[in-house]
Amino acid sequence: MEHGFIKVAAAVPECRVGDCAYNGNKIIELLHEADRQQVEIAVFPELCITGYTCGDLFGQPLLLEAAEDTLRRIVEATKAVGTVAVVGCPLVQGNRLYNTAVVVGSGKIYGVVPKTFLPNYKEFYEKRWFCSGIESESDTIVCCGTKAPFGSRLLFTDGIAVLAVELCEDLWVTIPPASYHALHGANIIANLSASNELVGKHEYLRTLISQQSARSVAAYLYASAGLGESSTDLVFGGNGIIAENGTILAESRRFCDTAQLVATETDIERLMCERRQNTGFSSYTDTTDYREIAIALPDYKNTTLSRSIEPYPFIPRIDRLLNERCEEIFNIQVSGLVKRLRHTHAQAAVVGISGGLDSTLALLVTVKAFDRAGLSRRQIQGITMPGFGTTDRTYRNALDLMNSLGVSIREISIKEACIQHFKDIGHDAASHDVTYENSQARERTQILMDIANQTGGLVVGTGDLSELALGWATYNGDHMSMYGVNAGVPKTLVRYLVAWVARQEENEKAKATLLDIVDTPISPELIPADEQGNIRQKTEDLVGPYELHDFFLYYFIRFGCRPEKIYFLAQNAFGERYDAATIKKWLTIFFRRFFAQQFKRSCLPDGPKVGSVSLSPRGDWRMPSDADSTLWLQACEALKA
Repeated sequence: MEHGFIKVAAAVPECRVGDCAYNGNKIIELLHEADRQQVEIAVFPELCITGYTCGDLFGQPLLLEAAEDTLRRIVEATKAVGTVAVVGCPLVQGNRLYNTAVVVGSGKIYGVVPKTFLPNYKEFYEKRWFCSGIESESDTIVCCGTKAPFGSRLLFTDGIAVLAVELCEDLWVTIPPASYHALHGANIIANLSASNELVGKHEYLRTLISQQSARSVAAYLYASAGLGESSTDLVFGGNGIIAENGTILAESRRFCDTAQLVATETDIERLMCERRQNTGFSSYTDTTDYREIAIALPDYKNTTLSRSIEPYPFIPRIDRLLNERCEEIFNIQVSGLVKRLRHTHAQAAVVGISGGLDSTLALLVTVKAFDRAGLSRRQIQGITMPGFGTTDRTYRNALDLMNSLGVSIREISIKEACIQHFKDIGHDAASHDVTYENSQARERTQILMDIANQTGGLVVGTGDLSELALGWATYNGDHMSMYGVNAGVPKTLVRYLVAWVARQEENEKAKATLLDIVDTPISPELIPADEQGNIRQKTEDLVGPYELHDFFLYYFIRFGCRPEKIYFLAQNAFGERYDAATIKKWLTIFFRRFFAQQFKRSCLPDGPKVGSVSLSPRGDWRMPSDADSTLWLQACEALKA
């Protein structure tokens, strides 16, 4: 296992109904292919050794003996591969026949799981041939000349991965066995199935699998019968689906005329982090006995992932979902501000407008909030405060935006006030150091606060989640407001939100201004422009690309990933866009700044949470301002670029 990932597969072999030897050969072929692809756990369909559609042939001793002989060959074949396999086979225990899943690896049978819920309606008559696992009177079964654990409550583990099994119909019942398995520690659920195709059924099945993996906070491996099963009355599409905590990672092509092996990685470490934060797991008190069985998984060293790692984890990649997400986030921001306006009986809102992304989004939210609250947009005080680094482009965009949105506009230059302040404190105005920069930020905040007092309003903050993570804000400057509407929105998403609003905007002038703001380099504009009047001080040149920092932030806060895992994921996500040395450099800076700047987050103003990652000191991220970063920086230093 590398970085907490286990490679898993859903296998759909070719099948001949009743021809166990042929089926065994095809299973073994896929088993070798799984090993070649460094798959650690592979799941095969229900009754794949005989075929699911044998009907009354399941009552024939000849078929059952051939199935057991074939199972013996498969067990023997696992001596030559590292993959642990879960295969479907009818097995006899005493006077009963069971539809079972057999977990095999390293040349032995680890355990046998019988099907619990047997369908007995319409086209399915399993109770005609099989008994439910709950009817078993023994916790062992003798097959292939060996005694093996038998029962529906078996957990197969190597100490980190914990595999449990259910079969087909088990997934469709009110409380699937997988739910109990997960509560008792299983983080990988295998489902061996033979579900026929019907119009509309496939989408329902995908929803079931996705939801079960989410409820279980687990990986769910589903392999269903396909090519070669009888089509007398039914057709089987050959579904191989792998889901993880609500997300389908990979799936087979239905109605395929060849065998398929659908393989991807599941992140066990991430799942366990999720569970530690989920009180539903810690508060469960059922003491029903489960048996743990040690299994040996191969120690493959995967350096690249076959699953997709999204470089922008805060942004859905599907346009429809992106539009829905933007609308939802925007409405959360607006609703939060509406409540604050009504509660404080504010007569105005004061927003500092720089012509950049963050202040633009804050103004858009404020305008919508005033519309919803039935207040005039003229009660919004848009304040532009040109300083030493303000460029014509941002200045023009600030004015155009306010004009097009119909808010009140005030222009207050901070230059003279800052020059006087430099004289008062004895600072050389030619020294463009941190004092030079922060004095401007604090002067702007003072203006906003004082105008809020003048107008009976509140200052709407513009700082975003990414800036809070990096501490890229002047303490008691732009760090402070009376309500921070962007506090839960990362920088990469701010750009998408502004672009989304632009697409909804009917005012062509406002739309053109918004799109130009989206294309403007990110800058605090605290250093004078260059000789051509262009922005000299570009934020991402100083603190690093926000797309990287947002990626680091997501995996650090959301899943508690250590630096080496974030580094590994970033290399897979960003491909050749950034080399390893560059990722290491900015990752180190991220951790250094994140720890050093906690004191700014400890006294944040109120602001709405919009996603699963938030840095509010009241309900989300609680960390001492003087926490030591040594462990994380040492881990960064040890990374090999």
